[in-house]
Amino acid sequence: MGAYYDEIEIEDMVWDDVKGVYHYPCPCGDRFEISRKQLANYEDIATCPSCSLVIRVVYDPLDFEDEPPDDEESVSE
Repeated sequence: MGAYYDEIEIEDMVWDDVKGVYHYPCPCGDRFEISRKQLANYEDIATCPSCSLVIRVVYDPLDFEDEPPDDEESVSE
């Protein structure tokens, strides 16, 4: 990815328990979002669902290494 709108520290983002994502305000009025699973997979790009802007999230991947993989999510039977 070439150009980011900005680089944001994870500490400056807000955790949303309902959606299960970290978010940060976007200039378009919506919010950039990134999940813990994305961070655990070394993905550092948070996207805005309403526009084409993206930010790079600055964080320590080791803080998210205990995040369970996608196939170990709780399954209701």
